[in-house]
Amino acid sequence: MYFTEFEVLVIGSGHAGIEAALASARLGSRTLILTQNLDTIGQMSCNPAIGGSAKSHIVKEIDALGGAMGINADATGIQFRTLNKSKGRAVWATRVQCDKKAYQFRLKAVLERTPNLSLLQGTAAGLRVKNGSIASVTTDLGVEIRAKTVVITAGTFLRGLLHVGEHSKAGGRMGDAASSLSDNIRALGFESGRFKTGTPCRINGQSIDFNRLEIQEGDEPPPRLSFLSRIARGRDDLFTLNFAADGMFHVEQLPCWITHTTPVTHEIIRSNLHRSPLYQRRIKGTGPRYCPSVEDKVVRFANKESHQLFLEPEGRHSDEFYVNGVSTSLPFDVQLALIHSVPGLERAEILRAGYAVEYDYFEPTQLHPTLETKRIPGLFFAGQINGTSGYEEAAGQGLIAGINAALKVQGRPAFTLSKDISYIAVLIDDLITRGTDEPYRMFTSRAENRLSLREDNADLRLTELGAEIGLVTPARNLETQRKRREIRELENAIDSLWLNGRPLKQAMKDPIFSAEAIPVEVFELASRAAWEHVIADAKYAGYIARYKRDDSRSYARGDRSIPDGLDFAAIPGLRNETRQKLQRFRPVSLEGARRISGITPADLSIIDLWLSSRHLS
Repeated sequence: MYFTEFEVLVIGSGHAGIEAALASARLGSRTLILTQNLDTIGQMSCNPAIGGSAKSHIVKEIDALGGAMGINADATGIQFRTLNKSKGRAVWATRVQCDKKAYQFRLKAVLERTPNLSLLQGTAAGLRVKNGSIASVTTDLGVEIRAKTVVITAGTFLRGLLHVGEHSKAGGRMGDAASSLSDNIRALGFESGRFKTGTPCRINGQSIDFNRLEIQEGDEPPPRLSFLSRIARGRDDLFTLNFAADGMFHVEQLPCWITHTTPVTHEIIRSNLHRSPLYQRRIKGTGPRYCPSVEDKVVRFANKESHQLFLEPEGRHSDEFYVNGVSTSLPFDVQLALIHSVPGLERAEILRAGYAVEYDYFEPTQLHPTLETKRIPGLFFAGQINGTSGYEEAAGQGLIAGINAALKVQGRPAFTLSKDISYIAVLIDDLITRGTDEPYRMFTSRAENRLSLREDNADLRLTELGAEIGLVTPARNLETQRKRREIRELENAIDSLWLNGRPLKQAMKDPIFSAEAIPVEVFELASRAAWEHVIADAKYAGYIARYKRDDSRSYARGDRSIPDGLDFAAIPGLRNETRQKLQRFRPVSLEGARRISGITPADLSIIDLWLSSRHLS
């Protein structure tokens, strides 16, 4: 049986699939989302939060290109915070705790009402290739869907295997079936690997003793992830929680809570490691280094007496709490015991057990920069199928894959971004040129031009590029142009202003300078957002100029040799991960080190300076 032919078929309705489908539809291509369950569109399988360190930079870029993730987080958020405020502006990161169900159902409504976009519930069972290119997808019900391009965004569902203690079962997420599509993909000649991730238990808020916990409030005013000042809300829109009928933003924030593990917790874990599928070596996939299980933390950091835990509400109308910091696959009885050893959780009721999930991924070096596969034209991969972790990394890839799938059908030039202007481009370049030997997570240190890639300027970097191909509406682009004009006019005005006997432009370069130091009559020249942007530019101007000088020299140093037998542990400032990878691969030059997955430009600079200081190589 044949279904209606589509120009772009997106398999999966997680964060990558949503952005892929919306981008394709915005560009005018007839698009279909094929998903196992229409009721789990946009589900937050793990932490009900969007953003965080480096991840929010990706969300801002998605938003600047017209994507949905930032708007949806703002619309359904229950707590808004800026992280890393004690550091420079370039690493400030917005994190939005969301109402889990509102986030999910609002996105479903957005998809249902998007022109050029259709939805179908079903499981992709096989791909059909004709004349070397993708031709159709067959579902588990025997329905063949013809498509000119296909974007696979299968998340953790490809041969997913769930583990809780001694018990394992097939599944891509607890309560959802696994997919065997990866067998078909491998049969087409693609190389695959196996990764693992995990999630903590959820507990009943009615059983928590909040008097024993430290409260963590949101920031006021709440920082936002979308550049749009107003978001339209329909009369019957139940799930846009934070925008009024006139589009104005307002939120009553909920607190999160902080507690910690204890020596008793650690002893419970150590005494039951023999029951952990991780330490029984039943889990074969490589897990995320930066989000270790609580078992791993207790073993790897044996000298620590406690680890901080965050209790995060899953919704405004739910008593379910996410216990951030205890990702685990230990048996249920052990999970209950370790939770009861935590201050404030002595009587806590577990609503959902934590678990680990293993899944297939495909080597991302098999992709073009557009995320189209090299082996089969018209077939694109995005998200965890490429070895990444995180909602935000997946969404960024989905956006690029969806754009290019649509452009390919329309016979238009491909759309790619430069690493100099985009974290999404850094992410994709890392994947397709280096691959990854562990679930890939974005860090600001991965971007060579990170001082220029701030949250607040993502629209200035990308929105006009999106408008050029029809991805961003003219009204949205006009708003960005107004912002650019306001900043330019303010910069011109500042040139003639003085503060406390010195040029204001010079005063703004002081590390401790803030907008509060500006006289009221001067501050009224522009909006706070414009001032904050100009101040940040002033603070970073010297560093960026120096980086550009150093960067021009660094290309000439790529062939600089690294002495044989060098003890990388002797180089101060390197991260433990960097030392381990350098010791393992033993590169003979800086260029060789650069090609190792996970080695950042900052790492290379440290090595280069250390070699120079000792007149080596």
